[in-house]
Amino acid sequence: MTAASDTPSAPHTPVLLRPLLAAVAPVYGRWLDGTFGAGGYTRGLLDAGADQVIAVDRDPLAFEMAASWAGEYGDRLIMQQGVFSRMDEYAQNLDGVVLDLGVSSMQLDLAERGFSFMRDGPLDMRMSQEGPSAADIVNEAEEEIIANILFQFGEERASRRIAKAIVRQREEAPITTTLELARLVESCLPRSKPGQSHPATRSFQALRIAVNNEYGELFEGLMAAERALKPGGQLAVVTFHSVEDRMVKRFLTARAGAGGNANRFAPEMESEPPQFIVKKRKAIGPDAQELEENPRSRSAKLRVAIRTDAPAGAVDAKSIGMPMVKGFIS
Repeated sequence: MTAASDTPSAPHTPVLLRPLLAAVAPVYGRWLDGTFGAGGYTRGLLDAGADQVIAVDRDPLAFEMAASWAGEYGDRLIMQQGVFSRMDEYAQNLDGVVLDLGVSSMQLDLAERGFSFMRDGPLDMRMSQEGPSAADIVNEAEEEIIANILFQFGEERASRRIAKAIVRQREEAPITTTLELARLVESCLPRSKPGQSHPATRSFQALRIAVNNEYGELFEGLMAAERALKPGGQLAVVTFHSVEDRMVKRFLTARAGAGGNANRFAPEMESEPPQFIVKKRKAIGPDAQELEENPRSRSAKLRVAIRTDAPAGAVDAKSIGMPMVKGFIS
């Protein structure tokens, strides 16, 4: 995620880049940037000393926008269209993996991509520009599924009221634009107070997560990183809301062998050797300078861990708190 701008030529500032580079220093070897976006982390890693960065993104626009500067790095930069849940198919024995979760400013800034409730555009939200859109969910999914998406993926407490209003509205005419949906959601909620987020924030977040299977990607991506990293390789993940951070924290806690015994009276089980060593127990957040430069960084959290030489394995999605909606397949 990057700092937003109303002008395409303005620079995109990666969130928590300075503390990330400090946390993984010294930077060397082969890295994979699983969320390339506007290229901020990739450029930061290359400039800090990485021998090579494999830049992965499912949005073809990311690579189109990088065409003007990618050549500066020659074969040190490899661009790979795809999803980070398959990163171990793109590379092995990596010295580092960085994941910057959430929507990119380049997507928010383009009204035609349909991510923002602040700009009128088609209700789309597809990062890959393929598959079912947000409009498809809003206009075709059952009311209960819409309500559960809003609640499970967006933590929207008025989810059932909003879902009912959506179904009532679509019976008259399909909901096809971002502002149309934003106004509908706004009509279901109390007027926001100064300083509060827009009433449609949670609903738009939930739909974006559903359209792009973001929680499934994160779950699979964390395990893919475990498989792709060499012993001593580092995993750095930047999250932007509590559900993502909880998933990352629980994954790293479990893989660091710090999950604990749920029942102290149960027989002691032989524990597996840890797959990761967590660098800092507490997540790293933005400092005062970054908060001033980029207000969007206020909710960002960085977690960093080092891969051990223990064999890679698998975790259960429920064990790391991955929200799921019964009956919905992205």
